[in-house]
Amino acid sequence: MTDISKVGDVAFFGRGDEGYFEEESKPQVRGFDARLLQEPISVVSTRAPLLFSEDASTSAAMKAMQSEHSGVVLITRDGSAQSPLVGIFTERDILLRVINRGRNPAETPLSEIMSDRLEVLQSDARLAWVLNMMSVGGFRHVPIVSSRGYPVGVVSVRDIVEFLVSSFPKEILNLPPDFGIRRSLPREGA
Repeated sequence: MTDISKVGDVAFFGRGDEGYFEEESKPQVRGFDARLLQEPISVVSTRAPLLFSEDASTSAAMKAMQSEHSGVVLITRDGSAQSPLVGIFTERDILLRVINRGRNPAETPLSEIMSDRLEVLQSDARLAWVLNMMSVGGFRHVPIVSSRGYPVGVVSVRDIVEFLVSSFPKEILNLPPDFGIRRSLPREGA
């Protein structure tokens, strides 16, 4: 019996009638390597943190963030890496706690606008913990501290994406230039 389905003037023959055609090759599907999640955070390349003291002005921190192309500043008691981490100041804080509240960055110390309820990880934490913390907490930056609570680095979402891209270079970097999505029209403004 022939398996035929007809749509308009075109007939489609089922598998039973296509025995003489070569079997289509199925692309090899590579799954996510779960072992990557067990890697320590030290495998992800991170930048040294920008450090400021609690007394530093918000404008100084903003200028440093801009010049270093960083979205985060870590705050310690004395502004050094040999002092416990007491706060974090991000681009989001600039918008929500400075601009949105009409505060003058030159006159506002970081201690008044930093986030002091910190979520941190130690340098031996696994990548899975960082991803979980970022996803659940909605963080884009997670401070990495020593066993004494001193800042040793900051891991960002971008750092994680770059690590994953380097782990799957063939699958990600060899994509065709057109992803099949509709190109958007040019936008004005933001």
